[in-house]
Amino acid sequence: MTATLNEQMDVIRKGTVEIIPEEELIRKLEKSIKTKIPLNIKLGCDPSRPDLHIGHSVVLNKLREFQDFGHQAILIIGDFTGMVGDPTGKKKARPQLTFEETRENGKSYFEQATRILDKGKTKIVYNSEWLAKLDMHNIIEILSKFTIQRILERDDFTNRLRDQQEIASHEILYPIMQGYDSYAIKADVELGGTDQRFNNLMGRDMQKRFGQEPQVVLLMPLLEGTDGSEKMSKSLNNYIGITDAPKDIFGKTMSIPDVLIYKYFELATRLTPKELLNVKNELEEPSNNPRNAKRKLGYELVKLYYDEDTAKSAIEEFDRIFIKKEIPDEIEEFKLKDDSIKIIDLLALTKLADSKGIARRLIEQGGVSIDGEKVEDINYIVDFKSEIILKVGKRKFLKIIK
Repeated sequence: MTATLNEQMDVIRKGTVEIIPEEELIRKLEKSIKTKIPLNIKLGCDPSRPDLHIGHSVVLNKLREFQDFGHQAILIIGDFTGMVGDPTGKKKARPQLTFEETRENGKSYFEQATRILDKGKTKIVYNSEWLAKLDMHNIIEILSKFTIQRILERDDFTNRLRDQQEIASHEILYPIMQGYDSYAIKADVELGGTDQRFNNLMGRDMQKRFGQEPQVVLLMPLLEGTDGSEKMSKSLNNYIGITDAPKDIFGKTMSIPDVLIYKYFELATRLTPKELLNVKNELEEPSNNPRNAKRKLGYELVKLYYDEDTAKSAIEEFDRIFIKKEIPDEIEEFKLKDDSIKIIDLLALTKLADSKGIARRLIEQGGVSIDGEKVEDINYIVDFKSEIILKVGKRKFLKIIK
């Protein structure tokens, strides 16, 4: 570990909402530097979601920064807690997953997370390794250290009680089990989003009550999706997936509102504080077009999840399609048997539209073209004699062949 305390704290503070308490983190880092013993940095992973997007990358990037300073990254896959389900933000109990489902999702999580983390320096553990071994005597001992009033301080539970919504008994165990994870691995620092504040602080409480030095809690902001309003979510279709194709990562990045450009740079890339300051200065210069900053952002994201050459290709392809109005080099092909077909039927057949109703709306909105010519008639018949290029929206191309 060659970085000084100030160098580490400058990077750790970047994008962070809250460090609880910061003075304890400073003491831990000072001791780590002096003894050359790395800190245990914990990140608990919810195995109910096997697909990660860059909203999840906010804490993963912070964990990677700790790794780069020589600290030990520990990913805890909640295969046991996943059978309960995190009640955070939920108005009712989550559907319970089977142990096999949590394990499979956890494996997928690790494979995706190590696109950001250093795989060789990341320790992965499953909390069933210790939680499944607890007997009733252990559970009674743990529960005796926490009051029902303390658990019900959670906003989620308070709101459900107010609204006369049921709280299942097993849900109360979730924050206690997550807190026990911190005790089991002797965590020095736990990372989480701001919505995990209660759960993460339970780890501090658990360690204190069992005579262990308490962890520091480091909270990161939640990232808005490409719509600029709601939290990034696959269900809201406002996400940029870690495993998305490079052109999709780049294209979706170009669609974010201008007000989010700097926040995405700060939370979703690995730029240094000095590089971020340059980005901020460029964005504040009125003569600069925000599109140029988005192009750089898209480049940084593709480079992060793929490589530099792929990022350069993504910029070139985007410029070809959207600036030079050219067709991309590689287009998926679809073989058509008919000599003629209604445009609505063609869109539905090729899955460029999920239904004929959606196909109709796409045409009426001017989002469909053939060989560069916009199709405006919903009853248009495609007379198919040679290959054509069908375009839907801004980014979907399909080559129709015989």
